[in-house]
Amino acid sequence: MIKVGHIKTKTTVLTMLKRLDKIRFRGQRPDVFLDLGESPNTSDTECSEEILMKPKPLLKIKDTEELQDPAGPGTLAMAAAIQDYQRTETDGLNEVKGHLEIALLEKHFLQEELRKLREETNIETLKQELEKERSKRLDLEQKLNLEKETMYSRLQTWLYDRFGAYIEDFRFQPEVNTVEPDEPLSAKRLTENMRRLKRGAKPVTNFKRNLFALSSWHSVYTSTFAFIIYMNAAWHGWAIPLFLFLAILRLSLNYLISRGWRIQWSIVPEVSEPAEPPKEDLTVSEKFQLVLDVAQKAQNLFGKMADVLEKIKNLFMWVHPEITQKLYIGLWVAFICSCLLPYKLMGFMMGLYAGIKFFIIDFLFRSCPKLRDKYDTPHIIWTSLPTDPQLKERGGATLSRRIQPAVARGSLGTGLACGISLEEQTGRVYNTKKGSFHEVFNLSEDERPLAVCENGWRCCLINRDRKSPTDYIRNGVLFVTENYLCFESSSSRSNSSKKNKVIKLIDITDIQKYKVLSVLPGSGMGISIATPSTQKPLVFGAMIHRDEAFDAIFTQYMKTPTMTTAINPET
Repeated sequence: MIKVGHIKTKTTVLTMLKRLDKIRFRGQRPDVFLDLGESPNTSDTECSEEILMKPKPLLKIKDTEELQDPAGPGTLAMAAAIQDYQRTETDGLNEVKGHLEIALLEKHFLQEELRKLREETNIETLKQELEKERSKRLDLEQKLNLEKETMYSRLQTWLYDRFGAYIEDFRFQPEVNTVEPDEPLSAKRLTENMRRLKRGAKPVTNFKRNLFALSSWHSVYTSTFAFIIYMNAAWHGWAIPLFLFLAILRLSLNYLISRGWRIQWSIVPEVSEPAEPPKEDLTVSEKFQLVLDVAQKAQNLFGKMADVLEKIKNLFMWVHPEITQKLYIGLWVAFICSCLLPYKLMGFMMGLYAGIKFFIIDFLFRSCPKLRDKYDTPHIIWTSLPTDPQLKERGGATLSRRIQPAVARGSLGTGLACGISLEEQTGRVYNTKKGSFHEVFNLSEDERPLAVCENGWRCCLINRDRKSPTDYIRNGVLFVTENYLCFESSSSRSNSSKKNKVIKLIDITDIQKYKVLSVLPGSGMGISIATPSTQKPLVFGAMIHRDEAFDAIFTQYMKTPTMTTAINPET
């Protein structure tokens, strides 16, 4: 029983030491108490349970002691050991008490310091002030951000209002190719566009006509006054300011005219154009003729523009080497002069040359055409430049000249070898679509088409003596020989040769220009020919080159030996 009490006392001492260690040492536990549990985090109950489980072997010792003789020699030794153990336990308790007092003193000291620190610092007040400062900081940050956003937005708005349009212009965007729909062909639209073009080009043509009149000395006093002023300005280096002053003066006059002032000044008197009749008063034929006139003007205008562009292209593409060589040398001379001579001197020389050429040289060349053809270099170069159709004609003529001698030599040798005469070899063989010319029309070999109608004139023969539709109108080609007027039908049937028409020129009793449809404008596109064998005159209509054919037939008819009829060249 004594040993069990000692064991409980030891357990209590160990528990107190452990609690003291937790209070005193707030970090890693020192290795002073070697009998404590391995883990410093274990609770008091855990330590007590471990210690309560250890007395079991002591109970075994007690049982063995009870089995032994109580009066044995080991009793004294055991008593001495127990006394030693009680002393050590007493010393340990004293040591624990000392540590506990120290811990309590330290705790009291730390509590005093904590109280003084709280009194001095006043943590609650500091927390409140800190919260106030924090709220103030947040308010200031919000206000600053709002001011920044407001200033940035104002600046951005001001910049966009001032420079937004220019910035949008420099924004890269994909190019969108919009194809405008083409307007359908309309006679009314074509006529209106031609009138608009004429009205728009009127100021340019008037300016060009005035310059031409000034250069041609149409008004001697005006040209003399302009020549003196210009040469004086060019001599003093005021040519460019003079042109700028004239442009300003012209704009000022245009402004006054637009305000209602009647200012008319021109070197050349303006020619009043005939007033166009209103559209309501035009008949069908007149409207059709108006469309034809517009188409003719458009054709001529496009032809002139194409000629100018083709000549410029051929000038720079060395199509005519001699002319382009002159331009090449002139450019080199101008380049060297621009590098060596001062610009003031060059401007002075160019101004004087332009005035002399415009007022004197051009007037002499225009008055003396032969002199112009010999010495006017720009005129010679421009008239000598070929257009593309002229180049094609020259190429075809050159090729024919190259091929013709070889063919002539070959055919001559073949003809001589076959016994054919030289006259037959050099003579041209004329063929039609159905065969040779004299076989188709049953004529002699001497009858050949004239040079003006080697390929014939396409037309339609209207035989008003026939009532059948197939015989009334026949399409074909008309030829003229020295003694005959031949019409070849274009029908593909076997008996088409019977529909060919051959008329002797001496049998013609009347020839006139004929208008098949009176509603169409113009003088028509037909030729009426009367013969004794027909009751009604034969009409060759739908002939594009009617005037050329009529002149050829009329001229050849005048060459016939006898003329027994009256010829009417006009309708």
